[in-house]
Amino acid sequence: MAASTTIKWLDRKHFMWFPFSFTKYQLSNDRIYTQKGLLNTKYDEVLLYRIVDITLQRSLAQKIFGTGTIILTCRADTESEVRLINIKQPISVKNMLSEDIEHSRGHRRVIGKEFWSGTPSYSESDFDASDSQEDGFDFDEHP
Repeated sequence: MAASTTIKWLDRKHFMWFPFSFTKYQLSNDRIYTQKGLLNTKYDEVLLYRIVDITLQRSLAQKIFGTGTIILTCRADTESEVRLINIKQPISVKNMLSEDIEHSRGHRRVIGKEFWSGTPSYSESDFDASDSQEDGFDFDEHP
């Protein structure tokens, strides 16, 4: 990852309260990453300013085991929905995501109407060296 990137949160998809899964989640200062699979691994990355809605779902079983599912609705070309399934402390993670999304939008000067228009909400000058990353997926480097 780039030197200026800070890892704010790491977790895995849980089964009951056990983190036995091949799905990992990571939040940096301006992106959220997912890694799914063991033999065939899929890596996904979403810029925080592109997230337009956050939903928290908790079934009775999730409440009992202290987990929940956060659904991020995104303005993206590939997948419009990212699911952080069965994560621990879902309310505090949702609140952290909400604050980071607003901060990312403010940093990039993005406002709501720009998500729904046909014109881009940014120009090349809005990006600096900290926006480019060689490899944002370093799940194995962190416990």
